[in-house]
Parts: sequence; structure tokens; C-alpha cells
Amino acid sequence: MANLISVERASLALGTAQVLDEVSLGVLGGDRIGVVGRNGGGKTTLLRVLAGHREVDSGRVTRAGVSSVGVLAQDDVLDPGHTVREAVLGDLPEHVWAGDPRIRDVLTGLLGGTEAQAVGGLDATIGPMSGGERRRLALARLLVQDPTVLFLDEPTNHLDVEGVAWLAEHLVRHRGRPDNAVVAITHDRWFLDAIATNTWEVVDGKVNAFEGGYAAYVLAKAERERMAQVTAERRDNLLRKELAWLRRGAPARTSKPKFRIEAANTLIADEPPPRDDVELLRFATTRLGKDVVDLLDATVTLGDRVLLDRITWHLAPGERVGIVGVNGAGKSTLLRAVAGQLPLASGKRKQGVTVRLAYLTQEVRELERYADWRVIEAIEDVRKYVRLGPKEISASQLAQRLGFTGGRQQTRVSSLSGGERRRLQLTRLLMDEPNVLLLDEPTNDLDIETLTSLEDVLDGWAGTLLVVSHDRYLLERVCDRQVALLGDGRVRELPGGVEQYLELRHEAVEAGARKAASDSASADTARPAVAAGGATSASPAELREARKDMARIEKQLTRLGQREEKLHAAMAAAATDHAKVLELNGQLREIVDEREALELEWLAAAEVVG
Repeated sequence: MANLISVERASLALGTAQVLDEVSLGVLGGDRIGVVGRNGGGKTTLLRVLAGHREVDSGRVTRAGVSSVGVLAQDDVLDPGHTVREAVLGDLPEHVWAGDPRIRDVLTGLLGGTEAQAVGGLDATIGPMSGGERRRLALARLLVQDPTVLFLDEPTNHLDVEGVAWLAEHLVRHRGRPDNAVVAITHDRWFLDAIATNTWEVVDGKVNAFEGGYAAYVLAKAERERMAQVTAERRDNLLRKELAWLRRGAPARTSKPKFRIEAANTLIADEPPPRDDVELLRFATTRLGKDVVDLLDATVTLGDRVLLDRITWHLAPGERVGIVGVNGAGKSTLLRAVAGQLPLASGKRKQGVTVRLAYLTQEVRELERYADWRVIEAIEDVRKYVRLGPKEISASQLAQRLGFTGGRQQTRVSSLSGGERRRLQLTRLLMDEPNVLLLDEPTNDLDIETLTSLEDVLDGWAGTLLVVSHDRYLLERVCDRQVALLGDGRVRELPGGVEQYLELRHEAVEAGARKAASDSASADTARPAVAAGGATSASPAELREARKDMARIEKQLTRLGQREEKLHAAMAAAATDHAKVLELNGQLREIVDEREALELEWLAAAEVVG
């Protein structure tokens, strides 16, 4: 295989942190490399060095035979004034992209088809789109361009389970040629296992290479650590003998056997410093009675759309349920209904008297009210002491064990990374000793090490657990069963797990394609009757009205975005005024609900326009 990128003894420091320390590695043609490591450990910096977007302090980076490089960064670089067609397809003539199976596959997999239904059509403007939709467009643009080396920074963010499965299959099919390669930072372990031929672990300025995906990486790392432990035990035995001999001698004699002291120093010279390990702990759980939460004949609506249609669901004590579904099907809505945060259009919600419920939402903004607080203050705000098994420990001791060591406890919450904020959210929730835990996309911003620790906590969780996640590995690891929301207002059991859900979605897409083809054929053979009856085609007046509605809604969405930015600024300014922050948060929730209703209305108008 051709050596596309070569790195020799590269070093790079950012401030006082040594991000790369004499790293040597290479990217070969046909490589699909997954990059893992702690948040803030240097993964993104390594990607930027490989792509040529950042120079190293010393060493050499060469790119032989690389005609083009594509980078999916975590920041939004799309022009809001462009259309979907301009952003994704550029100046490619229609006969070129429409006749290319690979490009059609990208449009279908990420945007809903050649007409890009998922984002409102190829001529839709990017401006009003959500962050998730923009992220899909940026990824689709890169895959259409098909660069020699493709660098992806968290490509599965904002993708549902179905989208992650499609992306893995696409990369395996199109990124295994000897003339191209892909390097992807990811915390999605199922995705890593599905695509990677090699795994790189970035830790302490070094890059450790492992063959294979996540399963092979875990196995090889465990074996390396076992060998290191054997070596360490042998070294410890020698150290004990050596230091015992030194202690037996009188102080006056210690200068005489100088060679013995030098031998001891040599033994401890390669002793590694203690790791700052994340340790999520087994918090106490309040006893749960036989009644948890019941939804009885419950209906939830959003605007004119019915998200949950007369469902009855009894949550049992100790039940562990994973929830999957298409975006917009109502997964988060179901959690809010269970939590009692969303009024039901009809039906009832019953909650047991012993239930102590905690709800982790996707909003990291929940910590904005503590922006000027220190980490230790945010933890003590829940309680200053917590019982862990048989012992009671202080908030400071807890923060230490959760990776907030030394000065990090005095760090302002506003200065924490996304992963650290997520960890702080989880800590605050668990410290309150709940017995019903609702987690909405808990893996967002968490690195693999923290995810593994979280799963260890959930393994021993004694309460009821509901998890909404696109992380297939997490769902299959911590949940006993899975249910699906397929957009029809129902909750469907999945005895076959996530694999069954993907099969159901594939069947639904194929059935939709067959129906569309049948409807199109019927329209072609009976066009005069259809036009006269107006049953399947919109009149010119209806088209004009739909376009006016789309323009009106886009303006309203823009104004909502401006109001949302002002509210965020106001919340940051009033971070210490809890009452004011709660009031502003209520206004923010109203904006979110209004935006969802407008987006549904916009999609309805877009369907008329076609």
C-alpha cells in the first residue's frame, strides 16, 4: 500500500501542554483509522497536523501522493445564504451527480434522496436549518467530493442509529481502495468496530497503534496492561529488596554503597506518574416501590402533529429500556412525558409515591446558571456529603475521584470542556440518589474512557432506567430490551434489538419507494383526470400559497434564532440569580416548542411545493 502521509518524530506544545511528544506514524492507502482518547487529549490537534492545518514545533510531516484532503470539523463552516444544492453538489452538472451511484447513495443516506426531502429540497436555504441538519450537509459535501484522505471529527454526532449504520457501510464500501484513506475521531464504539482497520489511542502526547476496531483495541490494550503489570510487579519486588537493604544500613553507611543507591534510582526512574483516572461511582439508590411511572392511554401532540397516540406504558421497578427511532419521531418527547414535564393532550400519567426521578436532557445549558461557580461549589449545591456504599465522603473527595483533581475543583464551570460539563451533570444527578433515571443522549461529548465508567455505574444501577441514544453499543450494553418509535405515534417492542429496528426501517423505506414509483406511474397514465380532480397535484394558487408560507416561516425562524441568542446572553448575565434564570429558561423552552411547530409547518408546505 502507498504511504500517503508520514509523520516522523513530531512534537507540538499548546501552552504548557505537550500535545504530541516525538510521535511517528503513517497513513497508508486503504487505511480506515479510528482515533480514540480522552477529551482534551489532542485527538483534534493530531487530525489538524495530519491534514496540514497546523504546523508542528519539531519533526517532519510529509504527504506523498495526496492530491486532496477533506476535513469534517466540529464547527459550522457552511454559508447560510447557500442552498443545499450549492453546499453539497457545488457546480457539478445534474447529469454528472444524478448518474453517479456513489453520489446518489450519499444523497439518499444523509439527505433523504435525490430530492433531499430530509432538508426540505435541494433548493432550500441553509440559513434556517438546525445544527444537526447543517452537520449532515457538511458531511454529505465531503463524501460527494471524495478526497484522497478524509478526516472526520466525530462524524456520528447528530446522526441517528440508522444514519450511523449507513455511514459505516458507505465508508467500508468506498474507503478501502489503495488510493484513498479515512481517519475518524469517534466515541461511537459500534461505529469504530464497523469501520476501523486500525485504532490509534492518543494519550499523554503519544499515539499508540492497535490493529482492528474497538473490540481488537480493548483486547490488545488489556494484554499490554497485563504485560506491564507483570513488569511492574517484578520491578516492585526488586525495589522492596533494594530499599530494605538501604534502610538496614546506618545513616553514616549510606554514602559507602553508592552503587546500591544508584541501582535503586535506576529501578524507579521509569515509574509512571499516577493517572488522573475518571471514576464514576456506585451512588446509593433510594428504595423503589412496585409502582413507578404509568402512561395510560396517553396522547402527546406538537402543533397539528400527533407524536404519541393513545399509548399505555407501565414502567416496572428495575426495568432497563433503550429507545431508538427516527429523528423527530418523539423520543425526547416520550422521556418528557414520562418525567411529567410535558402536558398530555389526553390520557393520564401516574407516578409511584416512592419515585425519585432524575432526568439528564441533551441541554448542557442547564449548567449555565452555574457558569461563574467553581466545580466544587456546583457539586456542593446538591449536597456536601454523599454515601457511597458503606462510607460517607465529602463533595471535595468525590470531585477528586471524578477526575476534578487539585486546581480543577476551583475551575469555573464556564471554563470546562463539553465532556467535563457532561460528567458534572451526571454527578449532580446521581448525588441526589434517584431511583428512576432518564437519559437523553448521555454519550454526547463523553470520551470512551468516561463512557466505560458510566456503563460500569449503570451495570449496578438498582433503579429503573430509560435511555434514548444513537450509541448502539451503549444501548445493547446497559439495556435489557429496546423499543422503537417509527413516527406513527406508537411504541413498538424490538425483541431482535437494534438490528430488528434497522430491518424495519429498511422495509419502510423500500415500501415508500415502491409506492412513490406506483403513484408516479399512475399519474403519468392518467394525468388529465388527476389535473381535473386535483387529487394528487397542487394547483398554481396552492403552490403560490405554499411558497409564501415557506418564506414567512423562514423569517419567523430567523427571528426566533435572534430571540434565542438574546435569551442565552441574558441567562449568562444573570447566572447568579436563580429565579431570573428559571424564568428565562421557561421562555427558552417556549421558543424551542414554537420552533418545532414551525419546522413541521414548513415541511408540510415544502411537500406541496415538491
